[in-house]
Amino acid sequence: MSRPSSFRFRQYLSGNTPNSVQARANLAAFCRAHLPGRHEIEIVDIAKDPNRALLDGIYMTPSVVKLSPSPVFMIVGTLSRPELVLEALGLVTAAT
Repeated sequence: MSRPSSFRFRQYLSGNTPNSVQARANLAAFCRAHLPGRHEIEIVDIAKDPNRALLDGIYMTPSVVKLSPSPVFMIVGTLSRPELVLEALGLVTAAT
């Protein structure tokens, strides 16, 4: 039996703005519910390190980048619709 994939995320937030606080809480809750023991979240606060966002090509916050497993991609927003996040991560298929 193969081991389930481990997910690595990098979340870009802007201090304690309402959308950043909500996005951080939503990603943490999503991972606890759907990826228990299979996730790692790195937080980048662009209010404290604006050059990091520029170097990484991030122009909107809140944003989360799924670093692994491949493919790498970004989701922008507060992640308030877990069903769309599940679909984006390929953990469920879209309803037909």
